[in-house]
Formats: sequence, C-alpha cells, structure tokens
Amino acid sequence: MYYGEYSHSIDAKGRTIVPSRLREALGDRFVITKGMDGCLMAYDMTAWEEFSAKLKELPTMTNKNARVFVRYFRGSAVDVECDSQGRVLIPANLRSFAGMSKDAIFLGLGDRIEIWSKEKYEADGTYEDMDEVAAAL
Repeated sequence: MYYGEYSHSIDAKGRTIVPSRLREALGDRFVITKGMDGCLMAYDMTAWEEFSAKLKELPTMTNKNARVFVRYFRGSAVDVECDSQGRVLIPANLRSFAGMSKDAIFLGLGDRIEIWSKEKYEADGTYEDMDEVAAAL
C-alpha cells in the first residue's frame, strides 16, 4: 500500500528519484502511464495486471468510449526500472503530457502512485473546498 507525499527534482535527462519508501513497495520494475487530471500514475506489476484485467473486460469491440479509455491507459504505458541511484527515466511524451519540467510530486494513493508536475499539483491540488468534496461523496 502506498501513502504519503514526496517531492523530487527532475534532471535534464528526464530522470527523477523515486522516493525510497515508494520504491521499496514498487519493486525493481513497474509501469508508468497517463493518469487522470493531468498527472501520471505508477503501478507495481501486480496492481498493473489487476488494472489491465479490468480494462480487458471493457467492450472495446462495440463501444467507442471503451476503446478510447483503454487506448489512453495502455497506449501510454511503459515498463520502467530504477537505476542504481533510485532514479527512473520518465519518457518525454509522458513528461510533456503531465507538464513536468523541474520538480515532481509523488502521492501514494493505496494501490497506485500519482506523479504530478509540482506546478500543476500546487495549482490544481488545493484542498480549500474539502468540506464540499466530502459532502458530495
């Protein structure tokens, strides 16, 4: 299970350190893909297989929305590994999608990790209306 908020810089090659607490749980190899709200998502291989199995159940042959949904996640998914210093290379297309340039925020959310551009997270990730959000749920 993943939890917590961590901040790390992104180097000129697009590498960032995966927080050690999260790295231990992710394992040697994991998947990064596009996420919702303009972030990226990271899954350990077991969680990715579970999520991928749910995607497989969608009626992609008969439903355009299902095809688009599956393309969104599977089409952008990449297997990654941390180097000996605990860094991972986030591919340029995913960095561009998420608006990442200098800093990344890692958020542990139970079965997955969200990876945000620091600027986007600070702009969109406010909790000022948490009472409204809680009431709506």
